[in-house]
This record gives sequence, C-alpha cells and structure tokens, in this order.
Amino acid sequence: MLTSGGIIPVLIISGFLGSGKTTLIRHLLGDPRLGEVAVIVNEFGEVGIDHHLVRKTDERTTLLRNGCICCTMRDDLADALRDLLGRRDRGEIPDLARVVIETTGLADPVPILQTILSEPVIRNHFRIERVVATIDAVGGAANLATYGEAVRQVAAADDIVVTKQDLAPPASSLALKMLLGRVNPTASLVDASFGRLDAAALLATQSRPIPTSGAEGFAADFPLPPTIHAAAGRVATRCLLFDRPLNWQMFAVWLTMLLHRHGNHVLRLKGLLNVGPERGPLLLEGIQHVMHAPRHLADWPDADRRSRLVFIVRDLDLAVIERSLTTFQEIARDG
Repeated sequence: MLTSGGIIPVLIISGFLGSGKTTLIRHLLGDPRLGEVAVIVNEFGEVGIDHHLVRKTDERTTLLRNGCICCTMRDDLADALRDLLGRRDRGEIPDLARVVIETTGLADPVPILQTILSEPVIRNHFRIERVVATIDAVGGAANLATYGEAVRQVAAADDIVVTKQDLAPPASSLALKMLLGRVNPTASLVDASFGRLDAAALLATQSRPIPTSGAEGFAADFPLPPTIHAAAGRVATRCLLFDRPLNWQMFAVWLTMLLHRHGNHVLRLKGLLNVGPERGPLLLEGIQHVMHAPRHLADWPDADRRSRLVFIVRDLDLAVIERSLTTFQEIARDG
C-alpha cells in the first residue's frame, strides 16, 4: 500500500471495440494483488455503460465526458486525476495502490501518456506502470487488417492480452499471436479465456527483455499481410545493434531530431543502450513523440553488452534511420 502522497502507478488498458477490456478490468478488480484501485473509464456516447459494469462498492469509478480520450479529452483526464488526488488528501478515499484507465475502443494511447508525462501536477504524483492492449482471438486479425487504431494500440503495448480464445479455433489463436509478434516483438503475450488471466503477468515490474538473438530476422521488414499495410500504412520492425558504446549526448541530439521530424511514424521505440562501462544499461522507451525518462538499470540482463534498439514504424525507411544514427556516432568518435 502506498503512503499518503506517494507516486501512484497508472495501468492503461486499451484495445479495439469489443475486445474484452471491461471484462478484463472486472477480473483484475477481484484480484487482491491489484490493491486499492480507482478506475477511470472513457466512452463514446452520451450515456456511459462500461463504468456501471466495473463500479466497485466504494463508488471510486470516474466516467469521462462524452468524447474520445485520444483527442479532445486530455484536459478531462487531467482533471479526473487531480480530483482523485484531492479526494485522497481530504480523506474521502483511502490511499491508492494504482489507477486503471480504460480507453475507448477507438483511442490511441499516446495522448494519455502525454498527459501523464507532461502535466506538471500529474507527473509529480502519477507514473505509468504498464500499457496493456486487449485483442480478441475471434476478430483481432480482421481489426488489424481494417483499422489503423488497432495497429497503434498493439504497437504501443507493453503487454498484449489475447482474449476470447475459448471462442476461437486453436489454429486461429496461434496465427494471431504470430501476427502480433511481428507487429510488436517487444510486447509480452498474455492468454485470457472467459476474461480470466493471471494478474501477476500484468503487474510485473520488468518488461519483456529486448531481443538480441535472431537479429537477422529483425534486420528485414516483417512480412505483414497486405491488408494490414492498407489499414495502417507500411508497418515495419527492426532491431538495430551497436557493438561499441554509444555517445549519449550525440544519441540524444539524433533522437530529438528524429522524433521532431518523424515522430508520428514511430509507433514504438524501445532499447537498452551501452553508454559506458561504469554503469548498467540505459533503458529507453517511447511512443511517437512521447519519450519516458531514460533510466539506468542495475545490470545487464545477460552477457551481451551491445546496444539494441527496437523500432516499430509506419511509412518510414528504417535503413535510412540506421545510417543516420551510425553517421552521428561516427561524428562523435571522430570529434
């Protein structure tokens, strides 16, 4: 349990329409490991439904105004979070172990991250714990092929929960998981049937290790189905590996320039950077223009000390990106 005034983790749960977000949240709320939770629900329509389905007996569920949290509702989200802080400080609600945000099925998680990371009051009291995306085994592949929103939700996720597997043939579930692995190879895949799963899988403190083995497989664009290209543009994934330590100052300049010009096309960026032998790796995570604060890990996960950067991009030539980063690092060494 957090003490009063502590930093509150935020669990963001996104997923396309009908993918099982509300069912998942109802299951999570019944798990004591989640602790004292406030739920923020965003819905389309003048009359909300989902917040009634997840409401707990203490009535700590907040329904955002009519609209989409991915665009016009950022101020509303900030207001809701500030209201929770005020109610906690006044003793109207107990200290919170975490906040769960359920987005609409058409939401892009990026503006939510921007609100939490950029609003001064919010970022001093809340931190992003995980971004979770639900996708159902019955219609998930079709949604990815048709809707760019579904692709962006999957690309932004730390964990992807594959729901409704009890309603789909095993072969279909397996094919969907293979597709998800190509869209976002850095995310953990979590199985769920009848809305149930092991909550510990979503509350782990560490993200899935960034892959280094099979780097040749990441070196080429993943062959996603043409229909997905049509829905979301040309989506490509690549793992960039660097044998020598990176110059952090030059890398930061390069990354700033890249995101300023192409941030809308960078669906996800995740990396472990070797910036010198005196410390552990630098963990870097970002989605489009939003970058989490880099943090040093105590040690490397294995004996491989190479810097590794996994990019998931749309309509962006990763070969050009790799060449530009290599050029910047060569300038840093020569200078």
